[in-house]
Amino acid sequence: MDVNEVLLPGVGLRYEFTNAEGQRIGVIARRSGGFEVVAYSAADPDESRPLLRLTREEADTVAEILGAPRIAERFADLTKEVPGLAAGQVVVPPASPHADQPLGATRARTRTGASIVAVVRGEDVIASPAPTQVLRPGDVLVVIGTHDGIEGVRRIIEG
Repeated sequence: MDVNEVLLPGVGLRYEFTNAEGQRIGVIARRSGGFEVVAYSAADPDESRPLLRLTREEADTVAEILGAPRIAERFADLTKEVPGLAAGQVVVPPASPHADQPLGATRARTRTGASIVAVVRGEDVIASPAPTQVLRPGDVLVVIGTHDGIEGVRRIIEG
């Protein structure tokens, strides 16, 4: 899908694309931090009507809601394409020796060959977590590797 970026001096940036139904949609990212989603008139390409306005926090929430399922979907597709590769989830239990500790302290990838590619914390998704990312009880770790590697990460996290 092609997305056109237009500088709006003094306002911010407008991103435009045409959806599957042929309607032109715009997302205006304001310098103030807010966002506006607009639809353009078919009769007059310069005329738009606002669909919704979002604060920065609201826009982040919408992005996470829309993005999290796509991340999981892409990992599922990847595991279908590569024989022997699997995706799994590991929950950090409250009694885990790694709860409230940095991810790097697990040495999970070195010990199992499996990679922790995301941490899901409530409604937040931390993609590509750094080794310094602190794990919290209840976090769900998204793990990519062999079935044995994923089970190895589970054993490490559960202690």
